[in-house]
Amino acid sequence: MNRKNTFVRLLLTPFAFIYRLITGVRNMLFEWKVLPSERFPVPVICVGNISVGGTGKTPFTEYLIHLLEKQYRVATLSRGYKRKTKGFVLAKTECTAQEVGDESCQIKRKFPGIIVAVDANRRRGIRRLLALPDGKRPHVILLDDAMQHRYVSPSLTIMLTEYDRLYYDDFMLPAGNLRESVHAAYRADIVVVTKCRKDIKPIQLRIIEKNMSLMANQRLYFSDIVYHKVKPLFPSKRLNSCFLSEINKNEDVLLITGIANSQPLIDRVKSHFENIHICEFPDHHSFKQSDIQQIDNRFEKMTSPTRKIICTEKDAMRLKTLNNLPDTWKSHLYYLPISVEFLFGRGDNFDARILKHVVSTINIQQKRNVKN
Repeated sequence: MNRKNTFVRLLLTPFAFIYRLITGVRNMLFEWKVLPSERFPVPVICVGNISVGGTGKTPFTEYLIHLLEKQYRVATLSRGYKRKTKGFVLAKTECTAQEVGDESCQIKRKFPGIIVAVDANRRRGIRRLLALPDGKRPHVILLDDAMQHRYVSPSLTIMLTEYDRLYYDDFMLPAGNLRESVHAAYRADIVVVTKCRKDIKPIQLRIIEKNMSLMANQRLYFSDIVYHKVKPLFPSKRLNSCFLSEINKNEDVLLITGIANSQPLIDRVKSHFENIHICEFPDHHSFKQSDIQQIDNRFEKMTSPTRKIICTEKDAMRLKTLNNLPDTWKSHLYYLPISVEFLFGRGDNFDARILKHVVSTINIQQKRNVKN
């Protein structure tokens, strides 16, 4: 860390102390049951973190959907960040990011058979989902980014922390990125270190595990991001999906990112191309006319006839519905899907743990229903 950043952090430390005090008191009120926390009669799996942005919650939620959707009726519930609608909304297959947020829109388009809902009030959202008619009511609910929504008591909590920004090395907001004290990690049943490097050494794993000081009932896993074939945002017969490695390395590539931590993606794309241009925007960015003009100016300077614009899958949800998207882009615009992969062959162990939890939670509720 350079001196300037250290100085800024020192200036912000008093405010971080106040923020920690406020969040700590709030958590104690929930622990002492002064504030109510509601448990529901179905498995409610929370995927969250204690830091702001960039840990890979959306691909991880998609991993859980893949795991569960064949056996159970799955619903996802999130806030629907930066949507234009209010209250509880059920996503339709042809939804837009303006209606349900970019992440929920992405999930619904990839998994049209599941229930995707948004509501800033998670407790109300779950109640609305459980009030759906028989045949539509979910067996399992996945809560996206809900560790701080303590009015809901999940049946299982999965906490994500990024390998390059581990929570125990961070500071409270605004001096750092932590939403809560590191002690909040003890609420997690499972901790997953995301975006690991594939060449990570066993000694590094042991150091991380030691620094976390997890309890006996908590489980630790390590995962990485898998980059799939880039796909045309506007499909046609002459546009094909392909891996980055299959594209000429001398190709002109314009990378658009509007995600919390774009550096791993930038590094990956840079490793494949020599002529790369980058347009970075904030997470969940709503593209304005000036942004489109900025991107177009960069695009027009690219001379290769097979030049490409590559964006993230989340950004694609917002770009696809823009009315002012230049027609010249449509045969050059691709998005890069990603997924989660567990390291060291631990994926089967994780899957079995999740499935066992879902089965046992459903069985317990069925026994209660019989008694009543």
